[in-house]
Amino acid sequence: MMRLNYQRHCYQLLRRKAMCGLFVLIFPLIFPCLFTPFTHASPSTFSEWNVPKPRHLRLLRSALQRERLTGEQSDLWAPLADQGWRPYLGSVNAPSLPQKSEGYLQVFLDGGLNQQRMGICDAVAVAKILNATLVIPHLEVNPVWQDSSSFMDIFDVDHFMNVLKDDIPIIKVLPDEFSWSTREYYATAIRGTRIKRAPVHASANWYLENVFPVLQSNGIAAISPFSHRLSFDNLPSEIQQLRCKVNFKALVFVPHIRALGDALVHRLRYPPGQSQASSTDYLRETTDQNGKQNPQKFVVLHLRFDKDMAAHSACDFGGGKAEKLALAKYRQTIWQGRVLNSQFTDKELRSQGRCPLTPEEVGLLLAALGFDNNTRLYLASHKVYGGEARISTLRNLFPLMEDKKSLASSAERVHIKGKASLLAAVDYHVGMHSDIFVSASPGNMHNALVGHRTFENMKTIRPNMVLLGQLFLNKNISWSQFRQAVVEGHQNRQGQLRLRKPKQSIYTYPAPDCMCHA
Repeated sequence: MMRLNYQRHCYQLLRRKAMCGLFVLIFPLIFPCLFTPFTHASPSTFSEWNVPKPRHLRLLRSALQRERLTGEQSDLWAPLADQGWRPYLGSVNAPSLPQKSEGYLQVFLDGGLNQQRMGICDAVAVAKILNATLVIPHLEVNPVWQDSSSFMDIFDVDHFMNVLKDDIPIIKVLPDEFSWSTREYYATAIRGTRIKRAPVHASANWYLENVFPVLQSNGIAAISPFSHRLSFDNLPSEIQQLRCKVNFKALVFVPHIRALGDALVHRLRYPPGQSQASSTDYLRETTDQNGKQNPQKFVVLHLRFDKDMAAHSACDFGGGKAEKLALAKYRQTIWQGRVLNSQFTDKELRSQGRCPLTPEEVGLLLAALGFDNNTRLYLASHKVYGGEARISTLRNLFPLMEDKKSLASSAERVHIKGKASLLAAVDYHVGMHSDIFVSASPGNMHNALVGHRTFENMKTIRPNMVLLGQLFLNKNISWSQFRQAVVEGHQNRQGQLRLRKPKQSIYTYPAPDCMCHA
């Protein structure tokens, strides 16, 4: 009997252990977010569970009670005055192409959509310098968002080749004799046809001295990495104008991106009535209703407040000790703690304008500038750190705020779902058709759209980060004081043309290289 009880006891112990082991195995499957590694693509959500309360409650209460000022509104929405500059992309009668190309040029581009966009422009310029045939650039898989979209997934390749047909020869695919020259080929060993030592902002002479011989010897040269690899200074005017021609004329998005973008712009201009609100196929809409109502104006806000930016800034965003520890661990995992800002205090960083604006702070900026709660706001952004709970303050200030999900059905978004580059392309398209564009913090999207809208003389508000950082540090400031300081500090930051200075990007400051004074 004792032996039987002992066997039964052992069996129960083994059964419990087996159940515990099974639970340990399936628990990560039931709650995967708890076991997500600290990576760019899949940040941990521990620090995002407890979203902090508004940090500027005194200003927020006044902003929510603000009244609409008709005169101020008219000034806000007035188009940018003619500044006397016109787009200039060189002579229409361009010289004919040389009869013989020196070889094929490949480039492998890192970064997100707008960084790749700049790389494409530089690649065309380098091909021109080398008298090479450009192979349609290869876009690397984005390490942040894991987007594998190709050039042809994003940009209209036939339009690209047609616009540049008189400038450089371009091919989509290498001839069979060079089919071995692939990304995988260069990843396995050191290859004589790969140039990986191209310095940042290299001169034209560097390419002639280092890449041209490789072209002549092998008939092909592959540059990887290729990001910010061509200088903005000391280049012939025709090369500068070619870069602008690529950026502002040759690079257009594929038709389905433009169609979806146009549909979103149409809905922002002509909000559907109650009877149309439940429609699931907006792309079939016509413009018949245009004659029934006046078009409404709208602002595009690029809210660049993701976890990468929050962590890299080393600023305090009000999430307490838990958030500070989580962001510090994220910095250590991603950048091994090598973040220059981390040597400064939060107060020092904010007074220097080095902290990204939170959704709450962006809302207060827009309210102080005079945008009221009837303003139609389009939110252009990827995942926001803190999610909808953090955006809620901004939404309270601007209840007519929209985004891709609110304006388009899931069926319309099926071709861009989960593809960061295509999502950003739609936002870029809408941003280029808005009355006003505002970027919460500097970055590649900010730089690209500021430059493009400058080229087209369109209104763009550039936040004064130093001023705002200092104002938000003052916890005793009144709404009237805050509002006056914001208005005065942004009078000359609404799209006024600024000439490019040495070392500055031609894509952010297109004048005078790509524009002429009328």
